[in-house]
Amino acid sequence: MNYKDTLNLPRTDFPMQANLFRLEPKILNLWTSLDVYSLVRKRSKGLPKFILHDGPPYANGDIHIGHALNKILKDFVVKYKSMRGFDVPFVPGWDCHGLPVERQLFKKLGITKYQIDRVEFRKKAKEFALKFVNLQREQFKRLGLIADWQRPYLTLDFAYQTEIIRAFAKMVKAGYIYRGLKPINWCINCETALAEAEVEYEDRRSPSIYVKFKLLNAKNVLKELQRTNESTNKRTNVFFLIWTTTPWTLVSNVAIALHPEFKYSFIEISQQGMAREILILAEKLVDTVMRQVGIKGYNKIGEVKGANLENLEAEHPFFVRHSRVVLADYVSNQEGTGCVHTAPGHGQEDYLTGLKYKLPVIMPVDEKGKFDKTCGEFHGAGVFQANQLVIDKMRENKSLFYATDTLHSYPHCWRCKSPLITRSTRQWFINLEHRNLRKRALKEVRKVHWIPEVGQSRISSMIKTRPDWCLSRQRFWGVPIPVFYCKSCGKEILQAGIMERFARIVSEHGSDAWFTKDVDELLGKKIRCSSCKAEEFVKEEDIIDVWFDSGVSHQAVLTTNKELGFPASLYLEGSDQHRGWFQTALLTSIPLKGKAPYQSVLTHGFVVDGEGKKMSKSRGNVISPQQIITKYGAEILRLWVASCDYADDLRISPQILNGTADAYRKIRNTLRFLIGNLYDFTPDKKVKYSHLCEIDKWALSSLTSLLIDVTCDFEHFRYNKVYRRLYNFCVNEMSSFYLDVLKDRLYTFGKDSLARRSAQTAICEIT
Repeated sequence: MNYKDTLNLPRTDFPMQANLFRLEPKILNLWTSLDVYSLVRKRSKGLPKFILHDGPPYANGDIHIGHALNKILKDFVVKYKSMRGFDVPFVPGWDCHGLPVERQLFKKLGITKYQIDRVEFRKKAKEFALKFVNLQREQFKRLGLIADWQRPYLTLDFAYQTEIIRAFAKMVKAGYIYRGLKPINWCINCETALAEAEVEYEDRRSPSIYVKFKLLNAKNVLKELQRTNESTNKRTNVFFLIWTTTPWTLVSNVAIALHPEFKYSFIEISQQGMAREILILAEKLVDTVMRQVGIKGYNKIGEVKGANLENLEAEHPFFVRHSRVVLADYVSNQEGTGCVHTAPGHGQEDYLTGLKYKLPVIMPVDEKGKFDKTCGEFHGAGVFQANQLVIDKMRENKSLFYATDTLHSYPHCWRCKSPLITRSTRQWFINLEHRNLRKRALKEVRKVHWIPEVGQSRISSMIKTRPDWCLSRQRFWGVPIPVFYCKSCGKEILQAGIMERFARIVSEHGSDAWFTKDVDELLGKKIRCSSCKAEEFVKEEDIIDVWFDSGVSHQAVLTTNKELGFPASLYLEGSDQHRGWFQTALLTSIPLKGKAPYQSVLTHGFVVDGEGKKMSKSRGNVISPQQIITKYGAEILRLWVASCDYADDLRISPQILNGTADAYRKIRNTLRFLIGNLYDFTPDKKVKYSHLCEIDKWALSSLTSLLIDVTCDFEHFRYNKVYRRLYNFCVNEMSSFYLDVLKDRLYTFGKDSLARRSAQTAICEIT
């Protein structure tokens, strides 16, 4: 007898090897042929809504691993909420305007913005963006995502552009928008203003110098120290000592800021070959500074509070100009000298101090980062080149006290990676103090559910300290700022009614109409300048910040799409969006809607390599989603996402992916065993619970615990715990114990025996 024929061995067509790279496209084709998204939408009609609003990626290249992480996490939410009885429409979106697209296209064309007509370039930019929308859409679909791929939202659509203009008009009407001369982040490579969200910080080596500003009327100040020594009173070489890492900004210096409450020491020093001098610096920093510059012989001849030095004047170190002593609470005694070089044209704090003391705003730097004719011998020099020129000048006239260099965190352009400067120019801003917008935003933040919780404190601290939002960009590709200027006096024409008219034009012709139609067509009627009564006007040439485009998606998408709704149940993006989309959405939603555009916000970390290092082409450690899909299949990429704690940065490497693939095989083979032993089992053969074997009852109890736990984890977006519980259940409870014990009953007991059917009842439920 062939005893093998007497055994109930597993039978299944479910293969041990998935061959996901070949299998997944067939599954996706089936979904497409069935139009699965529409079927789910029909089934969900009338159910409670759960709205996950998609933050739009830039349409300027292939998707990267960060895109895959973000969209897969969203897909977990969409599918889970759909299966739990919610109506979950998911409309994907793309950010099609702005510097990311513009820069890539200029790079491809091999030209600058001075070598092409604006309208011609805008046509090419639209084609370029749409090309990558289509490419990324297919790449996202390959990840197994369920979404309304046929009807995404695009910020270049006429309807979307119309809502951008309308949102801008409403904020103008409510008084939030103004034009002002203020210091802003400026990229001299891209030749445009940047918002806070477009700034990255990288280590950069810069000069670190101490500079002497000679005090005027020093004799009178020394008398205040109540010195009786006649020789001391005769000394007039008294200097404020400042520290800076941007020597080029000294060209625009007009003041020295002191802290009103700090004690400032008058330090007498005598260096070899130099006349005796008295330096003024914060008392707490004297020893540190002297040690750094290598001076051992110095004497403190007195000290005064900063408030007592207010409005004194000092000589500029190399220009015929005076620098006024002002007071400011932001002055620190943790580094530097406690005497802060102040140039209102080159810093936000300096600017505010300048307003308080009515200081002049000197801005001698053009859009390319070069000094103009007012700078004398520095004319034509680039600002970073001028660092050394300024140092050499001060070394020559002996106003330089000490020079070295330092490695420090410095702002860089998020797109071209060039170091930024702070430059005062006339720009359009959203006033965060108008109608208490900042305070209202902070109040709304506290009402939102943040996942993880640290998101609340993080975005709150950023909103508290951020400057007014700079809206204007000196670029070609974007929605124009719908403002006119009087040709005679330059007065801006800021009227919501005119903007509403332009919005109607945009709905029919798109925002290119601003550049193709003349002023009279756009205005639609004769108007006069309120200042000089002139009747000729010119158009604003700047475009609106791309972050405003995406920020108002709550208006352009959630409010206008009948399948969606406001506010969204959830926004889900990377943690960098605390500075970006989460803020811009909030700061536009409150003026337009009176509340936050989201009820919950989930943030995830960045993808790094196996050693925790940032991915970069130069390091050769970049892993693309396409590489993973080709070797392993999208399901392994999805399982890797599920296995990671997204609250931190997520590590990925070939070794980590091999581990994920191994975990997949173990889960798959557990399923294969279960399915293989159900080949002769149908629902009518189920055994009642009371008749089950005790170990089968235990297995079902373990299953129930698993379901309760993973459901709770899904509700709290803890996908790594779902993965770990499922993996442990398959490997420990099932494969290593229960299924191993079960083999005798399944293989050798009678086909229809109670014991075998009991086992099959349990594994049917588990499957």
